[in-house]
Amino acid sequence: MSESCLFCRIVAKEIPVTYAYEDEQVVAFDDINQQAPIHILVIPKRHIRGAGALTAQDNDLVGHIFQVVNQLAVKNGVAATGYRIVTNNGDAAGQSVDHLHFHLLGGRDLGWPPG
Repeated sequence: MSESCLFCRIVAKEIPVTYAYEDEQVVAFDDINQQAPIHILVIPKRHIRGAGALTAQDNDLVGHIFQVVNQLAVKNGVAATGYRIVTNNGDAAGQSVDHLHFHLLGGRDLGWPPG
């Protein structure tokens, strides 16, 4: 845990949020800056700075995160119509919190290219 990391503080329950999902590896909650009707963040409980910090030892974790995202897409009614999974790596890509996180976006048509 990084004591200055916003998401680590959420995992530690120092900052209250309503979890959409929680297990031993990850938590999920609504993004406070909603960009779509469904906009959920899925984050590992273990602090990983971003996608660029992943190693081969994280393969199972990343696979698990994608399974959780898919479950949340079904639960939130966007699996059949389509949804987007996004992770940003670094400032130029728009990563605003230095803790690996995946955005589940859905519930509206999502244009391409994104931004």
